[in-house]
Amino acid sequence: RSFASQTDGEARVTRVLREKFPQASAIKVVDISGGCGAMYEIHIESEEFREKRTVQQHQMVNQALSEEIKSMHGLRIFTSTPK
Repeated sequence: RSFASQTDGEARVTRVLREKFPQASAIKVVDISGGCGAMYEIHIESEEFREKRTVQQHQMVNQALSEEIKSMHGLRIFTSTPK
């Protein structure tokens, strides 16, 4: 899928993550529920995750998306720091 065909939900989640993680070098949000917005897979690469354990990184993402998560069924989070 091209970036232009991003669903409203993907665009909304991406916008929130860009706001909350201004240092992110890469953010990818994919609706893995077939476009209904129930489940997302998120990949974020950000300097803000450096020196933090994976569980702490995921807590930061969950915190950033606290409002959006209320209407989701599930979320898969993948975090990393720039190499």
